[in-house]
Amino acid sequence: MFEGYAWIVWLGAALVLVAVETATVDFTFLMLAGGALGGSAAAAFGAPPIVQALVAALVAVALLVTVRPWLKRRFTVEQRQAMGAEANLGRSAYVLDRVTTSNGRVKLAGETWSARTTGDSIEPGEEVVVDAIEGATVVVSRARILGS
Repeated sequence: MFEGYAWIVWLGAALVLVAVETATVDFTFLMLAGGALGGSAAAAFGAPPIVQALVAALVAVALLVTVRPWLKRRFTVEQRQAMGAEANLGRSAYVLDRVTTSNGRVKLAGETWSARTTGDSIEPGEEVVVDAIEGATVVVSRARILGS
């Protein structure tokens, strides 16, 4: 009964898979939809149902193995969010107590931190940049002023 219209069934399956893909955005269902289109093409050329299913499966697997990894690399943006103390690296701080190579205090993100510098001493009121964090101590350097 549906032999002449099998291609429409495959096409409907492809459309359903594309709709599911819009919800998942993982490119898996899109590849399966491509397989369903392959099955639809086989049905349109009069292939028996078993051949249609084989074509659909082969096309889907081929797309999953070849096209999906490329699409994932192309459209996936990795945004690693720094957390904890690591989030303070590169931030500005203000010197509260003179910072030397062995001790000092800075105001960083609203908190008071012990600090040290690897270079010359830095006086209170100066702006510094956090270069590293060693335990509960920040290693800072003078903030560079643009144009100087």
